[in-house]
Amino acid sequence: MSFWMIFKVAVRAIGRNKTRSLLTCLGIIVGIAAVIAVLAIGQGAQTMMVKEISSMGNNLMMVFPEGRNQGPVSGGMGQGQTMTAGDAEAIKSELSHLVQGVSPQVRTSVQMLYAAKNWAGNVQGVSTDILLISNWTVAEGRFFTEEEESLSSRVCVIGTTVRKNLFEDEDPIGKTIRLKNMTFKVIGVLGSKGANNWGQDQDDVIMAPYTSVQRYLQRSKFNNVNMINLSLISMDDLDEAKREVGALLRQRHHLADYQDDDFETRDTTEIMNTIGSVTGLMTVLLTAVAAISLLVGGIGIMNIMLVSVTERIKEIGLRMAIGATPANILTQFLLESVVLSTVGGAVGVIVGVVGAEAIGAAKGWPILIQTGSTVGAFLFSAVVGMFFGFYPAYRASKLNPIDCLRYE
Repeated sequence: MSFWMIFKVAVRAIGRNKTRSLLTCLGIIVGIAAVIAVLAIGQGAQTMMVKEISSMGNNLMMVFPEGRNQGPVSGGMGQGQTMTAGDAEAIKSELSHLVQGVSPQVRTSVQMLYAAKNWAGNVQGVSTDILLISNWTVAEGRFFTEEEESLSSRVCVIGTTVRKNLFEDEDPIGKTIRLKNMTFKVIGVLGSKGANNWGQDQDDVIMAPYTSVQRYLQRSKFNNVNMINLSLISMDDLDEAKREVGALLRQRHHLADYQDDDFETRDTTEIMNTIGSVTGLMTVLLTAVAAISLLVGGIGIMNIMLVSVTERIKEIGLRMAIGATPANILTQFLLESVVLSTVGGAVGVIVGVVGAEAIGAAKGWPILIQTGSTVGAFLFSAVVGMFFGFYPAYRASKLNPIDCLRYE
């Protein structure tokens, strides 16, 4: 008996009970759809996070003063008093073979006023190198100059969220706003970056020379900064840069060999690795849940195939009596199982892709559907059908034709 003939017999047997066949496929459909959707959403989210983290800076490395305990109160990273703008200047001048941009950063929260409008937000005191370091652009006007930075000029560049809330449709360039009780002239508007991975609006910001923020808004007698942003020439030099920056800062801070660093370094590679680990773990866990659905679907196929074998004992005996071999019977029932699982897998792929796209459109999430994972999920459905269908098919092939013909 030819394979093609056996295949037609198997398909005809499935078609005789369409409702039961559909319900049998349901577990496979749900499992494959879940696998496709989870992988598409998880990989899309990871790609989005990597893209957004990369937009934080160009070969970015950050140095924070280490937090210090003051009595029972512990200060967080970036709250120490050990790092100064002089440290940033030393890094820029002495490590120019490793870094292409250095910017000290101070920050403070202020009430912003313009005419009858007000807005509460953050002011970041930075240097002119911040545009290179953090991939910011100036959409309107200009950024402040090194001369304005050295003179502590009261000029600022605003983000699009600040512009919208203070100026609406009015041109902000050249206007004067009040930050706390000091006036600052708006000389530019930053290009929009939108929200980051943590939902924080990156455009809700004002940038001004760090010297101006220290002098007029913080009124600090010290030259300490909250952090130092570095842009490395190449991320291949990251380890060397960490060593040399660390050695330079230890020397400047007069730390003995037995003393711990009073600063801490961070870079986008660490952040991306952490996020990749978290999203990877979540994807694995969710895929495991989806795989359980496939397992349940496979058990359902085996159960239905066993029922089918019992219902068709006389048919099996008749076919054996007219010349069908045990191999023919095994092949037929195995094909029925594989057809059920592959049809379920194909429908599951379609449902998974459509479902992932629908979720992405509804939530505004990026969706990344990879051909490899889709084809792999479909092939896995065929393997499930073959694995769980083998025992019922083997059982059918071992039946005695005489006993089958006598079966009531």
